Amino acid sequence: MVLGVLAAGGAAAVVRFLVSRALPVGPGRLPFGVLIVNVAGSLIGGVVLGLAERAAVSDDVRLILLTGVCGGLTTFSTWSVETVELALTGRWRAGILNLTATLFLGFLVCGAGYVLSR
Repeated sequence: MVLGVLAAGGAAAVVRFLVSRALPVGPGRLPFGVLIVNVAGSLIGGVVLGLAERAAVSDDVRLILLTGVCGGLTTFSTWSVETVELALTGRWRAGILNLTATLFLGFLVCGAGYVLSR
């Protein structure tokens, strides 16, 4: 189990790295790479919760996907730091947009994934 979580988390972290490299933050721009991986992780989380509720995935698979994949893919700390950096550099609108877009889209796709997978 530990190796499964480790492998899934490591692979997801590499995906996060590649997405962040492909979509770098530019002056005055939103950190889209972090937004994308956080929203994708929320969708995966919602789907896994829905599947687990109806016993379509085992507890072990649930743990590997939520702890490993979502833990390695999503970047709450990076998102927090980048949002603060936007505010500190005077890009308040981008910071507020990053905050609200990530929260709104994250909750939206997590809920949708849960409902669709139930």
